[in-house]
Amino acid sequence: MITHIVLFKLHDSSPANVAATREKLESMRGKIPQLRHLEVGVDVIRSERSADLALVTKFDSLEDLQAYQVHPYHASEVVPHMKSVSMQTVAADYVSA
Repeated sequence: MITHIVLFKLHDSSPANVAATREKLESMRGKIPQLRHLEVGVDVIRSERSADLALVTKFDSLEDLQAYQVHPYHASEVVPHMKSVSMQTVAADYVSA
């Protein structure tokens, strides 16, 4: 299994914007067949070094992760939105049990 984690620091970290952005990420649920697990977490510490949101997704294989990256809903709906609201993103991908 492949775990894909993305941390987002938003331009506007108001509760309303964080909630709306979380909903956008969660809207992928059920729309992308390769997506085996989707979890979106909102930071509770809110320190200067904290990200505002964490996206944790899991896939059966690297090929499935790559298919997710180019899936029309992810590529045309979610990615443009996240680029418009994020000032910084960091990602990690690793093999998990």
